[in-house]
Amino acid sequence: MQSVTEYFTKMFVFNARATRKQFWIPYFATIVISALLAWATGAYKYFDANYVFHYQLTTGATIWLIYAIIVWIANFTMRARRLHDTNRSNWWILIAIVPLIGQIWLFILFLLPSKSDTRWPVNQSDAH
Repeated sequence: MQSVTEYFTKMFVFNARATRKQFWIPYFATIVISALLAWATGAYKYFDANYVFHYQLTTGATIWLIYAIIVWIANFTMRARRLHDTNRSNWWILIAIVPLIGQIWLFILFLLPSKSDTRWPVNQSDAH
């Protein structure tokens, strides 16, 4: 639960590190939360390929949009902190622009173990 809390409360912290556990637990938790929120707000119908897209600015759609923006920002900074933990710059996020191979490469970088001596000595739990 601490990892998920830090995921949202430290969403503007770039100059820290995040361990594999601090990265993957919130990653999968936000997938579950996103699915539940999409179902609760009715936003799930916008993900159906057969649905004729008529976006309406309803309360559910607004809640979903605000949540999606918050998760996008938190996910971006979490990726940067995870790369810092492997002693890489957050500019490595841009490797994802390369079709298919970039996504695979970035996924492998997220799976790498932590390095003890990095340019970012502070863990996200200790960052302010």
